Amino acid sequence: MSKVIEQKKQIVEEIAGKMKASVSTVIVDYRGLNVAEVTELRKQLREAGVEYKVYKNSMARRAAEEAGLAELNEQLVGPNAIAFSTEDVVAPAKILNDFAKDHDALEIKAGVIEGNIATVEEIKALASLPSREGLLSMLLSVLQAPMRNFALATKAVADQKEEA
Repeated sequence: MSKVIEQKKQIVEEIAGKMKASVSTVIVDYRGLNVAEVTELRKQLREAGVEYKVYKNSMARRAAEEAGLAELNEQLVGPNAIAFSTEDVVAPAKILNDFAKDHDALEIKAGVIEGNIATVEEIKALASLPSREGLLSMLLSVLQAPMRNFALATKAVADQKEEA
């Protein structure tokens, strides 16, 4: 009997470690998805570097308490899957939200964003943000704009003096 308890303790520690280490965690209800749809969802998440796994609720609740996220326990009922991302905050929210738009059976229940409990609305708002690369390119264009305008003004002055 103690061997079984030890295995369960290891699983709880594994889940709690993932919750603490991830920058973004999303809990979903996958009831109603067929095998092909779940496989497609897992493929999309794997390509983005997101781990997607189904755990027993009792173990997930204990892990949430151990990780200091006891508020998640009310969402950990019924069939749940948890998506963990250690790199990109937006990726799991974006992929799961987009998938839920096409498949009504997938329901986003809650999440954790950088250690803070997030509601469904907050996760959907996060999903509407551009990707990290998109945000960086926007920032770069904003930073380049003054230099580009200065170069254009200098060229215009040089062209004007050349004509004169």
